[in-house]
Amino acid sequence: MELCDLDAWTLSSMLQEGKTTSRRITESVLHRLEEREPVTNAFITVTRDLALAHADRADERIRSGKRRSPLDGIPVALKDNLCTRGTPTTCGSRILEGYVPPYDATAVQRILEAGCVPVGKTNLDEFAMGSSTENSAAGPSRNPHDPERVTGGSSGGSAAAVASGETIVALGSDTGGSVRQPAAYCGVCGIKPTYGRISRYGLVAFASSLDQIGCLGRTVKDCALVLNAVCGHDRKDSTSAAFPVPDFLEAVGRGLDGVRIGVPTEYFVEGLDAGIRARIEEALSAMERGGASVEEVSLPHTPYAVAAYYLIATAEASSNLARYDGVRYGLRANAQDGGAIQMYERTRSEGFCREVKRRILLGTYVLSAGYYDAYYLKAQSVRTLIKRDFDEVFRKVDCLVTPVSPCLPFRLGEKTEDPLTMYLVDIYTVSPNLAGLPAMSVPCGKVEGLPVGLQIIGKPFDEETVLSVAEGYGQAAEQD
Repeated sequence: MELCDLDAWTLSSMLQEGKTTSRRITESVLHRLEEREPVTNAFITVTRDLALAHADRADERIRSGKRRSPLDGIPVALKDNLCTRGTPTTCGSRILEGYVPPYDATAVQRILEAGCVPVGKTNLDEFAMGSSTENSAAGPSRNPHDPERVTGGSSGGSAAAVASGETIVALGSDTGGSVRQPAAYCGVCGIKPTYGRISRYGLVAFASSLDQIGCLGRTVKDCALVLNAVCGHDRKDSTSAAFPVPDFLEAVGRGLDGVRIGVPTEYFVEGLDAGIRARIEEALSAMERGGASVEEVSLPHTPYAVAAYYLIATAEASSNLARYDGVRYGLRANAQDGGAIQMYERTRSEGFCREVKRRILLGTYVLSAGYYDAYYLKAQSVRTLIKRDFDEVFRKVDCLVTPVSPCLPFRLGEKTEDPLTMYLVDIYTVSPNLAGLPAMSVPCGKVEGLPVGLQIIGKPFDEETVLSVAEGYGQAAEQD
């Protein structure tokens, strides 16, 4: 097994004990990246020289006993909608061609301060709008388990990079499942914490009340290590929560004994792949053997979640993406003496892909006079009802266990011509974003040789239970 195939926790111990160096780990990752990238297409930008320089500095710190954190010297990939000082940030869009941010996103700053080695910027659906990483100006990413299938989206590049050994850990963003669904499709772990737990400063906005930064790794411990590094209040983000941050790594070993797990009946209905259902049921049985109690619960407004999400998200996207006009940064189309208005129109027409245009149009429509009350306000009311559903069930249980996706990773191009079918892939993941809850995907076996993900949803600011249940499930499954 190569160094690039090991998890962050194992590599961290090896670095501490002097059994390897950050330089060797980084070279292993970069070699795998060069080998696999022509097929996987997980990266938009590779920062080879920067990575090796960071690795050498990490080795100096480790040798001198000044190691910053357990992540010091561990390679990390950064989703390309996170601003990185001196490195292009494109959001997978032509409209940000040539844009190099003058600052780091807070999450990027914190992960680098922890000593992580930045290997590059990963591919994504344009402006994080998609569930397959097919809507990218850089072309689609491909699933390491089957190159003819999607990675999931929008953090598909980050998930594929972790799964294929092109990085050890990665940062992504999650607006309606964009960390958890790719994690499930690529067979890795992915968590989005509570809204406000990680600063959104420097995350290029798609839907501000839904966007969250999350992380991906090979194990639950890997995700806990990254959360320890990037969580915490940030005065630069008005939505950042001034809430105590625990040591998430300590929570990982709590086990399942006495944990009350709820299983929402609305998540196990027609449309869920039979093989996925069987893997989830097997996982629940393993959790019971590990000491947890399992009971059915109801989230009655779940059927309205996808509709509410796509109204709220597109409305916010319409507002946030109005800033891309070709004037200040990125692409500027030739107006051919047609004036500023024609330049705006041509820039946005040439710069945005079809899916982004579709969402801008839908969002502008639902915010327009005569439709605002009927659509946007109604969707916000439904969002409140969904949040109340979760509040009610969390009086009875400690967390919820559900599928991540109703289907297995689908073939490239299979759903691109049917956006409604594509949107329904998010049916199990959008509700935690609407309610601002922590949620995680962990591997849960395979069906037809393809990975299946198990979703664990927790109470607000209770990532500890989510992580401990995820790790407890893994241990229980290994004993079967």
